[in-house]
Amino acid sequence: MIAIITVTGNDHPGIIAAVTTGLAELNVNVLDLSQQIMGGYFTMILRVDTANQRISHEATAHKPQECGSITALQEKMTLVGDAQGVLIRVQSEEIFRAVTHI
Repeated sequence: MIAIITVTGNDHPGIIAAVTTGLAELNVNVLDLSQQIMGGYFTMILRVDTANQRISHEATAHKPQECGSITALQEKMTLVGDAQGVLIRVQSEEIFRAVTHI
């Protein structure tokens, strides 16, 4: 499945490294990435492939039935976002496709 991840917050060193490390830990592949800093505010959009996503230990501890899902990926990214002081949202690319076909 293809997912769209958005990252926003105050800019500081290490945000990109933390997000991409978290994705690599789950074996999620980054297909495309756009990043910009606007007046000290960090924004990044990633398009990722979750087809080979590994099960996260955080997800198995709380909701084993959701491992490898968008929910499991969001849980991992929430932990990364909390540690970095940024907001990270994960959505299925299908949401964006459906909106453009209305």
